[in-house]
Amino acid sequence: MNKTVRSGGREARTIGGDAVTDNTASGNKHQTSQNVSPQNLALGGDVRALRKSKSLTLSELADRIDRSVGYLSQVERGISSPSIDDLRAIAAALGIPTSWFFMRENEVPRERGIVVRAADRRTLGTRETGIVEELLSPSLGGTFELFRSEFQPGAEMKEEILRQTEESGYVVSGVFDISIAGELFHLNAGDSFCFDHKPYKWKNPGDEICVVIWAVSPPVY
Repeated sequence: MNKTVRSGGREARTIGGDAVTDNTASGNKHQTSQNVSPQNLALGGDVRALRKSKSLTLSELADRIDRSVGYLSQVERGISSPSIDDLRAIAAALGIPTSWFFMRENEVPRERGIVVRAADRRTLGTRETGIVEELLSPSLGGTFELFRSEFQPGAEMKEEILRQTEESGYVVSGVFDISIAGELFHLNAGDSFCFDHKPYKWKNPGDEICVVIWAVSPPVY
């Protein structure tokens, strides 16, 4: 359970029992633990996997968050607990919400890296942006990632994108238009698709939410 406490002018938030401290008032930017906790290892592993998915070096990400390479390396190895401000900066640099890092409090140790409970899925996007993606993969360190994507009625990717990935999808509900290398495909519930290294864009032409299970290799988040 997450909670916030104050001590000596500092704000700390707990993740699964481990304190993540906001030390900006005292000038200290992070705390270092002698014992590496599973929670810090998981958080650090996420930072490392996300950084690599963006093709960023340690030095490049450290520059973006105005921290040293040594400190960021300690965060990725689970040795240091980043402050709330540092987590916000890391999330902004990686293009994800800060809440991404606070979704492990209900995780059962024996299920870590194996099972994702429905209530504990990590989310990207909002209904206002037209698409909400939930990560179904238990970690970001594998060779592929699995998402449950909800496309709002009328939502559309207007410009094609080209990723160096292989992608597959299964339409769970609704209707889904996907243009791959300039060729348009109209899909209904139960249909699936697959493509690799080709430009694409999508649209939900229906008046109901469209749900697609989407697999991407290598990971992009």
